[in-house]
Amino acid sequence: MSAARELTASGMAARTALILLLFVAVFTGLLSAVYLWTRPAIEISAAKEKMQKISEVLPPGEYDNDLLGDVLMLPPTPELGLTEPSRLYRARLAGQPAALVFEAVAPDGYAGKIRLIVAVRADGRVAGVRVTEHRETPGLGDYIEPKKDRSKGGPWIDQFAGLSLAEVPPADWRVKKDGGRITYRTGATVTPRAVARAVLKAVQWADANRERLFAEGVKP
Repeated sequence: MSAARELTASGMAARTALILLLFVAVFTGLLSAVYLWTRPAIEISAAKEKMQKISEVLPPGEYDNDLLGDVLMLPPTPELGLTEPSRLYRARLAGQPAALVFEAVAPDGYAGKIRLIVAVRADGRVAGVRVTEHRETPGLGDYIEPKKDRSKGGPWIDQFAGLSLAEVPPADWRVKKDGGRITYRTGATVTPRAVARAVLKAVQWADANRERLFAEGVKP
């Protein structure tokens, strides 16, 4: 009887293991099928989100190439405050360099890192800057984000548009309190200082690497 019970128990364990194995296989197959089915929609949604962010710093009329297809993968770039790889988008108009769009990070915000997306035209002028992520104090330092900026004269971040190293020396890429030309809100100088420094470094990096970045990976 003992041997028979052991055989019965062993058979039940085997059947249970087989059922679990089949369940895992079916579940995995379903997940794979759902992923493959939804992948195109996910990719389209991600592309739209990227283009929305890019359009905030570079108007679509300033380039005619497939921006998401003209990409360079950058290694960690200390000059941009980036400790991880990132993407750089190259805008072209009629085959000629138009602008570089890339990420940058201000590591010294009041509440931590402030992530940015920056567009610099081929002539060295800033096309636009937007904050994509931050943890600055609500109601005090978060005006760096346009949707939270209550200014009626235009978003604070827009004052960087049009600036270039050829016309504005590095010393002026500072808040007015420090002798520069960048405005700030009373009681919140750490945040704009951090952003101004990061934008200046981004423009200097783009200026120093522009020709290489536009040429790299391009077939003759």
